[in-house]
Amino acid sequence: MPMTLDVVTIERQVLHAEDVDVVVAPGTEGLLGILPNHAPIVTGLAEGVLEIVRGSEREIFAIGGGFMEVRHSHVIVMADAAEHAEEVDLERAQEARQRAEQALAGSTEKVEREEALAALRRAQTRIKVGQKRRSSGSARVG
Repeated sequence: MPMTLDVVTIERQVLHAEDVDVVVAPGTEGLLGILPNHAPIVTGLAEGVLEIVRGSEREIFAIGGGFMEVRHSHVIVMADAAEHAEEVDLERAQEARQRAEQALAGSTEKVEREEALAALRRAQTRIKVGQKRRSSGSARVG
């Protein structure tokens, strides 16, 4: 019995799927694997790659942290930011990484460094997802 998955941000619904077999999410304490009829949980999410398996296909998303709620066979990912692999502009992500690296090198205040590190992690995640899409020739990796 597949799960229903909703991936949302404050701006839009990124995905609604009713045929998801597995969700792998970057939890704040490590990777989380969710299967149908999982025990109910609410957990924080870190920046990272969200993977979903639908039959023989695997889709990937870059997410920028947030929360995930699991209720048996319904998973809701409430992400600060989320992009499907097809949406990632690799050139723009690489430019963002360079800006974050420059900001990190020039920062002296703790808050500035933390913001630059967060921007760097987001850019690196987007690059990773964009490169996986390019290397597979598709957003769906089978």
